[in-house]
Amino acid sequence: MATTATVPGLERLIDVIDAAVAHPTFEGITDSLKTGLQDLIRSGQIDLPDDLCTTCQDHYGRRLLYRSPDHGYAVVAMIWGPGQGTALHDHAGTWCVEGVVRGQIEVTQYDMIERQGEHWRFHREDTLTTGVGAAGSLIPPFDYHTIRNADGAATSVTVHVYGAEMDRCTVFEPEDRDGWYRQHSKALAYDH
Repeated sequence: MATTATVPGLERLIDVIDAAVAHPTFEGITDSLKTGLQDLIRSGQIDLPDDLCTTCQDHYGRRLLYRSPDHGYAVVAMIWGPGQGTALHDHAGTWCVEGVVRGQIEVTQYDMIERQGEHWRFHREDTLTTGVGAAGSLIPPFDYHTIRNADGAATSVTVHVYGAEMDRCTVFEPEDRDGWYRQHSKALAYDH
């Protein structure tokens, strides 16, 4: 087993993921996994030890919990200090299911409406604030979004399951033009 951390309920989550990835479509995988992840969190079967939930001062934390040697997916804990969040980004073409384990998370979806080389124009769509036990999914190519800790005073923690190891993504930085962003590739690493 390619586990990098001891997490109560992780073995059960791996069983849920392994069953979900047997579905033939991304929609089937993410629907099954979303339901299973919600059930595990809401029933208290999955929790993260406090030592894995320490924040990083200048960025949200990413901690690898498990990498499947058979299916290639990765399970990552993300630790969000008050107000911490991401830039507008994609998931590099892989599906993702994420569940809130502690606190509140705000996810804002964006729709790409125009592209000129490395310049992209987006329209901000829905923003959803969720709490413990909520889960959502992203399926390419509709995966442009931001995520942030919606609680200004407490740490929030999420568990993300990626269809493949996600060691980089495309980040979109705002330009001076309304709705326009410039893309660049961002390497992703894990915090210890």
